[in-house]
Amino acid sequence: MVKVYEIDGVRPVVHPTAYVHPSAVLIGDVIVGPRCYIGPCASLRGDFGRLILEEGANLQDTCVMHGFPGEDTVVEVDGHIGHGAVLHGCRVKRNAMVGMNAVVMDKAVVGEESIVAAMSFVKAGMVIPPRSMVMGTPAKVMRELTDEDVQWKSFGTRQYQELAVRSLHTMREVEADTEVEPDRQRIAFDADGMHKPKA
Repeated sequence: MVKVYEIDGVRPVVHPTAYVHPSAVLIGDVIVGPRCYIGPCASLRGDFGRLILEEGANLQDTCVMHGFPGEDTVVEVDGHIGHGAVLHGCRVKRNAMVGMNAVVMDKAVVGEESIVAAMSFVKAGMVIPPRSMVMGTPAKVMRELTDEDVQWKSFGTRQYQELAVRSLHTMREVEADTEVEPDRQRIAFDADGMHKPKA
């Protein structure tokens, strides 16, 4: 059961096609849109500002979203937030990606189809142009993204959209086995890297 908390009479909203892992925590003014994926141990604290994940966005394990009173923290359509990233009072535009353990601060804007590299620190108020690669501490624009870069990012996001569906339909809490069974099956993927359901 997902840990969902109301505060000051405001409770989170989760679209029925979204998947939120049971260990994630959603507090207050949180809006999770269609086809979103929220990973294990993610913390979405809508106890000050509003937190919004638009359609097809993902927020992976141990990510944190928070913001200042009266401000929105937004991940737009197809936004992709990597493991351990922190978003505070910022906006991640359509089809953009924030890499693992990166931090994006208040009033910063990650431009459409941009990528913030892992471990980067995006300062408060920074506006990243569309289709930019930024990296460093503090983050700086390093180059324009190629079509191949954007395709790579979009493919990863599709995998997480598919994971939301797989999780809704097949993930369940169980007891661990005590031994590895002979001919242990693997989770199957096709040659393109997309999940291949069991026949």
